[in-house]
Amino acid sequence: MEILFYICAAVSVLAALNVVLQRTPVYSALSLILVLCLLAVIYLLLGAEFIAVIQVIVYAGAIMVLFVFVIMLLNAGREVPSERSRLARWLGVPLVIAFLLEVLWAVWNQFPSGTAPAADFDAGPAAIGHLLFRNYVLPFEVTSVLILVAILGAVVLAKKEE
Repeated sequence: MEILFYICAAVSVLAALNVVLQRTPVYSALSLILVLCLLAVIYLLLGAEFIAVIQVIVYAGAIMVLFVFVIMLLNAGREVPSERSRLARWLGVPLVIAFLLEVLWAVWNQFPSGTAPAADFDAGPAAIGHLLFRNYVLPFEVTSVLILVAILGAVVLAKKEE
């Protein structure tokens, strides 16, 4: 089980890098679907079956259909490489390395004894619904409004002038 976890984690990181490095938006969206499905497998390995199913249905299904729809609506083609600035060329790699070192330092300090944290909450639908609609209702509603604004913006951008 642990080996499968590490395989899924490594492939997920590689697919996430492909999302960023891909020049074609449709291929980038397909890589993101792979990342979301691999995260669902990781949730299954961690014993959170409900979250894994919701991950596949909501994110890999509905949200990615929305992304692909917006990509097709905007008729986004292959990205044309642009001339990079000297500042980005000289500072890009050291800043990425510094960022990765800081993330590793934060993770290392989060789990100093080398043990994973124990799950102290129920991951069932009732507990998730209670948390979502009691404690996190504002972020939930803000996210839904942002998705609605993104859809409307894509429609306005793609509308042909007559």
